[in-house]
Amino acid sequence: LKRLFIFQASFLLLITLSHEESKTLQAEQKPLTLLCIGCSLIAPAVLLMLKSFWKACYKSSKLPRKSSVLFFEFLVSVGLAVLTIVAMPHLDIVTNVTILNSVAVLSAFLQAVAQCTAKRMNIFLLPSIMASVVMVVGYCLFVVLYILKDPTDVKTAIWVGLAVGGSILVSFNWWENYFRVICVNSKSNILKNLFEDLTKSQNMLHIMSSLLRIVVTACVLGAYVPLAKMDWDIVTSIPSRETRIVVIIIGVQLISSALCQWFALAACKMHAVRRCFIVPLYLASLAVMVLFIVPVILDYQDHQLILNTTENINFTRYCVDAVIVRNQSLTLVVVTFFSVSFLSGAAASWWIGLVLATIHIWFFKIYRIQKTQDLFGRRLYEGAFIEQSLLLNTRFNIRTRKSRKKNKEDATPALIYLCATMWHETYEEMMNIMISIFRLDQYRPKTEPKFNDFTFEAHIYFDDAFENAKGNQDRDLNTYAKDLVQIITEQQIPEQSIIETPYGARLVVEMPHGNNIVAHFKDKQKIRNKKRWSQVMYLYYLLGVECIKNKTVHSFKREKHNTYLLALDGDTDFQPAAVMLLIDRLKMYPRVGAACGRIHPTGSGPAVWFQKFEYAVSHWLQKTAEHVFGSVLCSPGCFSLFRAEALMDDNVMKKYSTTSTEPSQYIQYDQGEDRWLCTLLLKQGWRVEYNAASDAYTNAPQDFKELYNQRKRWGPSTMANVIDLLGSTNLVSKKNPSMSKPFMFYQLFAMISAILAPATICLMVAGSLSFILDIPSAAALVIAVIPPAIYLGLCFKLKADTQIIIAAVLSIMYAFLMMVVTMSIIASMVKEQTILTPSSIFIMIMSIIYIVTALLHPQELPLLFYGLLYIICIPSAYLLLTIYSMVNMNSVSWGTRETKPTAEAATTAALIFLQNKLKLSLTFTAKNTFKRLCSQMKCCKKSNQRVEDEQLTRRQEIPEPMQLEPQPQNSIDEERFWKELIEKYLEPLQNDKEKQEKTKNELQDLRNKINFSFFFLNALWLVAAFVFQVFKVFQIQFDIVDLNLNKTGKQFQIEPMSLMFILGFAISVFLQFIGMLYHRIMTLIHYVAFLETEPKQQKSARTEVNIFVYYSN
Repeated sequence: LKRLFIFQASFLLLITLSHEESKTLQAEQKPLTLLCIGCSLIAPAVLLMLKSFWKACYKSSKLPRKSSVLFFEFLVSVGLAVLTIVAMPHLDIVTNVTILNSVAVLSAFLQAVAQCTAKRMNIFLLPSIMASVVMVVGYCLFVVLYILKDPTDVKTAIWVGLAVGGSILVSFNWWENYFRVICVNSKSNILKNLFEDLTKSQNMLHIMSSLLRIVVTACVLGAYVPLAKMDWDIVTSIPSRETRIVVIIIGVQLISSALCQWFALAACKMHAVRRCFIVPLYLASLAVMVLFIVPVILDYQDHQLILNTTENINFTRYCVDAVIVRNQSLTLVVVTFFSVSFLSGAAASWWIGLVLATIHIWFFKIYRIQKTQDLFGRRLYEGAFIEQSLLLNTRFNIRTRKSRKKNKEDATPALIYLCATMWHETYEEMMNIMISIFRLDQYRPKTEPKFNDFTFEAHIYFDDAFENAKGNQDRDLNTYAKDLVQIITEQQIPEQSIIETPYGARLVVEMPHGNNIVAHFKDKQKIRNKKRWSQVMYLYYLLGVECIKNKTVHSFKREKHNTYLLALDGDTDFQPAAVMLLIDRLKMYPRVGAACGRIHPTGSGPAVWFQKFEYAVSHWLQKTAEHVFGSVLCSPGCFSLFRAEALMDDNVMKKYSTTSTEPSQYIQYDQGEDRWLCTLLLKQGWRVEYNAASDAYTNAPQDFKELYNQRKRWGPSTMANVIDLLGSTNLVSKKNPSMSKPFMFYQLFAMISAILAPATICLMVAGSLSFILDIPSAAALVIAVIPPAIYLGLCFKLKADTQIIIAAVLSIMYAFLMMVVTMSIIASMVKEQTILTPSSIFIMIMSIIYIVTALLHPQELPLLFYGLLYIICIPSAYLLLTIYSMVNMNSVSWGTRETKPTAEAATTAALIFLQNKLKLSLTFTAKNTFKRLCSQMKCCKKSNQRVEDEQLTRRQEIPEPMQLEPQPQNSIDEERFWKELIEKYLEPLQNDKEKQEKTKNELQDLRNKINFSFFFLNALWLVAAFVFQVFKVFQIQFDIVDLNLNKTGKQFQIEPMSLMFILGFAISVFLQFIGMLYHRIMTLIHYVAFLETEPKQQKSARTEVNIFVYYSN
């Protein structure tokens, strides 16, 4: 309300300053205020044109086939310019306040017509008709007021006529809002073609209409000033005082109008429509009227007291004195009771008409993070009628049978499959994800559900879950798989069943609140091993079997659009709210194929501390920039929500199931499966998004070796996938609206920076050595290149473990060097009493950006303390690690979690029981063993009382055997499905030593070719820098100045290449920072909307901790 108040007051002040009787500006100085009014009219059009140009870069924009839309825009532009520039400056300020609400007259009429064409009685039809009537009554009272006041005043009659005509033309502004509804219910081809132009040519229409608005406003303004016998030349000679007043008012008006538009949009998206949108907009004009009338009344009372006389001075006489004698700037023409009555009647009629015409907004149904185009009909807001344009531009819909059917389909609960992959997770890591799943079971119970937004089923795919039994041919669950069974059996589980399958075994568990957990234990002798093949397994099973069961063609199409897969790692910890926030993204935006959350690495030690800050910077800046300017390139497999329809698209699931045969495929397909899946989605036109409020926690490598081995997989895979996208730029940008060519250029610069990272670090180290040792830059560069060059040569000869040991030693040395350099730069700034050197400015700016970014993430502010560790580890991360990953890219082993299981997991009596009893063989006897175990599991129910002592006691009890009960088996169709799937995609790879040797040699050849090109480019960059330094070619020199900008007599030299790279990097970070600010605001809006719409029962349930109490103890 405050911003609306400021906006309308500032605009009316501009109009008043343009009044012919205003004393603040002389009559000949009026063109300045008229020019400012014109600026306020075209400013929204300029912003819309820039936004439409931006959107046109992302998607193909078609030209409209008909010019009817532009004709309406021409009428609006003429009416707006005539009303505000020509007519309103000749009317009093109270009349100007009231006439603003009259622009709803045509909207009220079209609203009634739209409801009549729907051929369905609607509760809003009567208010629309009443609004049209009272609007016409308001016009009649307004015209009668000025006719009866002075019938001989021709000039006033002209201004009143122009005001009425202009306001009617302005009311055409929101015709699209109601015309869409009329077109949908019409059988006319002309209307349907016009409607198609409105939807498919939106960007071009906005650009053309914005240009038209600017041209028409300029023409009206340019023609009126000479006709009014004013001179444009006076604009340049107005005194500074008057100019300053006008500039301040127009600045306040432009800023406040833009803020009103943005905050109104935010209020709608935050589900505060009534209290923060409708009510303030209704009260804005009333508040402004009070602002300008109440001071006059108070001054009238003071005037009576000052005169100190018994003479009764009426208000009419006071107004005459105020205007004529006291030379007041604000002109009040309402000097009689007759005038006040008629003007008040017109004002009340227009205001009531506006309320009736927009009463449907009170019942506006808004979803979380509702799209702007679903909230407002037009992107353009009106700088002169901000509150009226916001109210009348709000989307108007009629609830027909077709729309109700669509809303019913949209309200269909989503089906979510939680798909976690496990291999060598520890007992504690498995416990994290089980806690999260059981927490989600409590949040959305299947039995007696209170909410109907989504249902879920959890699936755990356990790789290499079996091992050979000692002394026989049976296959036993290994220790890791037994840990998972133990965690499940220790809970209060009412229903369990174990099924033998063609791929191994399946454990089906019903959780306390009715949702199922299905644990799939894979036998690598029966089905292909590793994470990607587990993903192929659940993609085809869940989307190819479960999703199609008993579905018609129409229902299947709707089902796959409304079915999601939540990809998880075996140690992911998350809250139900994090899942809800990801669901919102996919539900609201149909072309979003995947959405990921904010991943927080957990653990302890320097390696984890480094990763915490690295993950933070990556999510704060890089992922947000990708989300805002294009699309996220990688949705991590540890916590990402995928749309079933996107995964089932052409060349996604099928290509993802491709077996690697070429050496490049081993790197791109198998080393970074989540990034490759996103690459396939992006190529098919799907968008990948990032939600910063959706937090998930996963264990990170805690030692140097494991971290290097993990990044050895990620580095080459990332490079391969990005190069794949860059190589298909034309195809991708044409098929995917989010992947524009400017965004692809941004990715190209990022890739070039990544390729030249080793050379850049060498140059940075050389500069550090030159600064510390005071030696020539060329000599420092030679010294800086020697250690990484030696390490590069050793990596081709030594084993991977030895390479990591050498890298660890060098990392420590580089860390000390970086620490010394950091301290030296700070000491130099203190000694020289200046920060105005290129290196100091760069460091200060980067520090400010990171600090401000951290402050905008207050929950993660402590991560700044890990920033120092990150800085001193930069040579290790971007030089040594790059060399290690590039040289060892031919090694396609996983590199992490490859340790053998320890004996710590087998400490309880229950686990000992499982080790002795939980066996599975291909014989019927082994299957009966599983059935017996399942029966024994059923008696392991705990009481509802969660007392710690009882739980600890029961964990030590061994269940008594029970009589066998029949267990469900695979259906014939499902059995056939698994056999066909395994035969086609998932058959275990044969141990063909000849083929393995051939693949190994091909990978080495590919490694050598890529490494030659990679390090040759780095060598060229270093040689070029060396030549510039030795021969001092094109050196740029800066005079060093102190804090008072006085020259110190010293100079700073920098090569053009280094300066170019620094500038490019700075621009990249600046763009990321802008993207982060925008994304942060949108995240805040989404999170507030989630809190506003989350049921109160769920808010209290989130704080309850009644699952896995014994674990936390």
